[in-house]
Amino acid sequence: MRFGIVVFPGSNCDADAYHVLDRVFGVPVEYVWHAATRLPPVDCVILPGGFSYGDYLRAGAIARFAPIMSDVARFAADGGLVLGVCNGFQILCEAGLLPGALLLNECLQFRCQWTNLRVEQTDTPFTSLAKPGQILHMPIAHGEGRYYADPVTLRRLNERGQIVLRYCEPDGSLSSSSNPNGSEEAIAGICNETRNVFGLMPHPERCCEPELGGTDGRVIFQSILQAAVPAGPVLAGRSPS
Repeated sequence: MRFGIVVFPGSNCDADAYHVLDRVFGVPVEYVWHAATRLPPVDCVILPGGFSYGDYLRAGAIARFAPIMSDVARFAADGGLVLGVCNGFQILCEAGLLPGALLLNECLQFRCQWTNLRVEQTDTPFTSLAKPGQILHMPIAHGEGRYYADPVTLRRLNERGQIVLRYCEPDGSLSSSSNPNGSEEAIAGICNETRNVFGLMPHPERCCEPELGGTDGRVIFQSILQAAVPAGPVLAGRSPS
């Protein structure tokens, strides 16, 4: 299975994602420059964290117009796996690949801390190796991470099982104190209806090695690797492997 990491001006977690895939999991991975118009032969595209284009206007608002994003949208429509982390989640929402928006944190402060996350859905290629209700420990680092969607969209997300992760207490209960940015319904990550596009504000790539304080992020990448099957649609010019 091959991964492509899109690099925008201002991306700063691209190297972290590359390190995890290359050194921790030992899988093929390459960078994809934002100005490219065509993805290389990959099976999963990652939009990493950072401050694409300086987060001018609002987070992800300019990156959604990057030349490569047209092919990312095509890739997703064809069933390719797309993972957006932090700024990548913001870009996916701005590009319309995921519903809703990421607003300024309710506290109006940048939050850099560890959070607890409750796994709500395990029928996605990104969480298939997790257990329903499992508590994951992952770090966040963002100023615009408050997930917002109108009531109709929120109801649809719940009805269709698109809310994948929620901020929670260590015992899995929800509270205002465990919601670091004031997200609606404590939402930390969602997927699209076809479940091949996933965005989350926490950083799984920053918690895949014990030296960094935890390894719970591995379940995301291991699930993606588990989703690779020999028989499937041709994605970006090659069959999944």
